[in-house]
Amino acid sequence: MREKLFLVLANLFWAGNYVIGKSIIAETGPFWLTLIRWCAAFIVLAPVSYWLERPRYQDIIKQYWLPLAAAGILGVIGYNLLLYGALAYTSPMNAAIVNSLNPAIIVVLSYALLRERLSKTNIAGFLLSLAGVLFILTDGHIAHVFRMNYNRGDLMMLAAGVVWALYSIIGKKLPVPPITATTCSVFFSLLLLWPFAFFYPFPADHISAAGLAGLVYICLFPSILSFLFWNISVQKVGPSHAGVYLNLIAVFTAVITFLLGGALSVLQLAGGAIVLFGVYLATKAPKVKTEQVDIAG
Repeated sequence: MREKLFLVLANLFWAGNYVIGKSIIAETGPFWLTLIRWCAAFIVLAPVSYWLERPRYQDIIKQYWLPLAAAGILGVIGYNLLLYGALAYTSPMNAAIVNSLNPAIIVVLSYALLRERLSKTNIAGFLLSLAGVLFILTDGHIAHVFRMNYNRGDLMMLAAGVVWALYSIIGKKLPVPPITATTCSVFFSLLLLWPFAFFYPFPADHISAAGLAGLVYICLFPSILSFLFWNISVQKVGPSHAGVYLNLIAVFTAVITFLLGGALSVLQLAGGAIVLFGVYLATKAPKVKTEQVDIAG
């Protein structure tokens, strides 16, 4: 029950990240928003990790530095740069709908990399959810799939989905306590990000009051709480089951967009419905066949 609540809250906070991040990147840019949020997150995560899990950081980093660094590159750097870069070109709602394909991607990659079971229903669901995303990308003209220029932001969100799926799979197989794993991944990502700060000057002279409030939200909720809730849940229920809850990002984004006075098109709603139904089929647990025991020896 606790893991279900954590997954719901994680995706609610991430939905807010889509909407608020769209307005903040105009002041900070994707790189600096990523760097600022994770510097703030690390300051909080490090003492919380030590207090709750009492890790031996030296031993953990020495033994698992490669998967932890890979998790940082994928989940912290790659996904966030792709997400914030995408929001510069597409709407939060479109980004959230494309992101809804993530659970299906996780299931397919879990099958390919972890040999998890995959049924014909799962395959059909993945193809259907992919068709729903293509419906959005082509403005409802799927027949033109090979004949048009796509929105750069939507394509970046597709790439972000693959990156997040790989991050989730690493998290499942990593024998490190979840808060410590998140902290170490952020540590490695910051080591890699900081040198690039010299090549990317801060794009704005100052941050507005609204931008500062948005930064506080992004640093606290989607950066710290969502990642903690997600990693705790993934280690308990696995990436495929947790991935189903990523569907809530599109739902929560639609609700937040509507409450803030934004418009939702029929095309977005129709495509989103196709994606969600396809993901439901793609993530449906395969039935385990009952095997007869041969007692004759």
